[in-house]
Amino acid sequence: MTKKQKKMLIRIVVSAVLMIVLGLLPIEGWLRFFLYLIPYLIIGYDILIKAGKGILRRQIFDENFLMALATIGAMIIGIVDSGDYVEAIAVMLFYQIGELFQSYAVGKSRKNISELMDIRPDYANIEKDGTLLQVDPDEVEVETVIIVQPGEKIPIDGIVLEGRSSLNTSALTGESLPRDVKENDEVISGCINMTGVLKIRTTKEFGESTASKILDLVENASSRKSRSEAFISRFAKIYTPAVCACALALAVFPPLVNLLLSNPAGWSIWIYRALTFLVASCPCALVISVPLSFFAGIGGASKEGVLVKGSNYLEALSQTRYVVFDKTGTLTQGVFEVSAIHHNELPEDKLLEYAAHAESASSHPIAQSLQRAYGKELDRSRVSDVQEISGNGVIAKVDGRIVAAGNGKLMKRLGVVYSDCHKVGTVIHIAIDNEYAGHIVISDMLKPTSAKAMAELKKSGIQKTVMLTGDAKAVAEQVADSLGIDTVCSELLPGDKVAKVEELLEAKPVKAKLAFVGDGINDAPVLSRADIGIAMGAMGSDAAIEAADIVLMDDDPMKISKAIKISRKCLGIVHQNIVFAIAVKVLSLILVAFGLANMWIAIFADVGVMILAVLNAIRALFVKKL
Repeated sequence: MTKKQKKMLIRIVVSAVLMIVLGLLPIEGWLRFFLYLIPYLIIGYDILIKAGKGILRRQIFDENFLMALATIGAMIIGIVDSGDYVEAIAVMLFYQIGELFQSYAVGKSRKNISELMDIRPDYANIEKDGTLLQVDPDEVEVETVIIVQPGEKIPIDGIVLEGRSSLNTSALTGESLPRDVKENDEVISGCINMTGVLKIRTTKEFGESTASKILDLVENASSRKSRSEAFISRFAKIYTPAVCACALALAVFPPLVNLLLSNPAGWSIWIYRALTFLVASCPCALVISVPLSFFAGIGGASKEGVLVKGSNYLEALSQTRYVVFDKTGTLTQGVFEVSAIHHNELPEDKLLEYAAHAESASSHPIAQSLQRAYGKELDRSRVSDVQEISGNGVIAKVDGRIVAAGNGKLMKRLGVVYSDCHKVGTVIHIAIDNEYAGHIVISDMLKPTSAKAMAELKKSGIQKTVMLTGDAKAVAEQVADSLGIDTVCSELLPGDKVAKVEELLEAKPVKAKLAFVGDGINDAPVLSRADIGIAMGAMGSDAAIEAADIVLMDDDPMKISKAIKISRKCLGIVHQNIVFAIAVKVLSLILVAFGLANMWIAIFADVGVMILAVLNAIRALFVKKL
């Protein structure tokens, strides 16, 4: 509990105790009024001040004005008529209890989001003359070598030059499992170095690093309002002056009609009803609970490693019925690995050794995957006369033997008869001294959770899943079949992806939303065009993260269905609060107008409904594990 909340709790307790004690004392007249004025001012002075400031700024019609007007009126009625000041104090008391509940709920949600703020590093270590200097991360330039010791945050994105360690990524991804890193691995800012010392070469400036971008997303999330929030804001601006006019009419017209009919005017009765009407009409439950529900939903999602850039995107996500995926880096790991070796007379390990050495001069991902599969240090002195043929492969002398490694085009070029492979993937054919020796199949490995993610999306009501990729048809269809994806479009250029998404957007029902999930620079245009753009945040490109509306911090496609469930739970709570608050308000206002409800009913209609709505909104913070 914060200092401000503790102070409010003390005010509530002191005011309530004084009200109860005064109720037991036999005091009358002006002394009774002045004594009751003490607990009234203790609990309500800040509301009176806010109401006064609103009047001075000509922003009159808000909940503070309604509370102040109703309670001051109730105190005046106590002076001239009943001598009962308890109702006026009770209105303020219960209103402040409701505000305390709201403050707690906002604080709880803000804590979830502010845990992300803890990723902001305070300094970066630079080695100079054998000692470590702590400098502001803003001052560190790209390509600078920094040192990160155990227990410190990685201040800037970079590549590990020396050292091995485990990184705590929970602040970024919501996952508790540490990530092991070694030389040449990419690391992102905001992670905590747990074990070894790391020497890192920075690849970005601090302002462009992952931590800075995440903080910017979180800080600006509340500025993007949903349609529900915008409706409530417009509703309050019209509703508040309208109920003030109705209360004034209720206080004035019935007594005037009574006078015209030669009956007692009954001013005190109708003014009391008008004041009760004001208390009952206060739109606090709607004005507070709807934005709070979205805020809590964004906070709950942040805790799970899903960054939502605004409540409008959370609302749109709840209506998603179509999900379109990029393949590489989204459903697959984006890391090519040797998945099969089919050899002739030459042993399997020897075939791989020749292929890895022939590709030793190449930085192509396929060459790197062959070198990783070989697993030993390459002796480049064994390699000579390297000839790389664009779109075909490579020819090189290894141990004096001519080794050709490439696709079918290369084999045809050399006049070598080769065998097609039944396995799907990138096939590297190997010929040694112009004799076919076999082939190696390289595949982009699926993410472990991709298949389960598709199943969960179906369970959550997604009507259609689509995969768009530039890969060959056979590769794309195998991936789609293994994951259970409904439709696949292969051999696409980046521009073709946009065109396909346009077609899907035109074909879908108007109210259904389409989400696109991607990670690469070439996905940025599609992410912007889709109703909802979802980017992979850990290894995704900056352009994709910038263009997206939602960012998955650990690149896990399982988080998509979780984000949809969070959004639908949040929208369900919003609709529950709207319907409940309006229904109770309308009923209580009718009862008050006809004299069938007193100030206590009005207090429940205002503060009671607000407390119940706030408690309901807090549920959006809690996310069940899948």
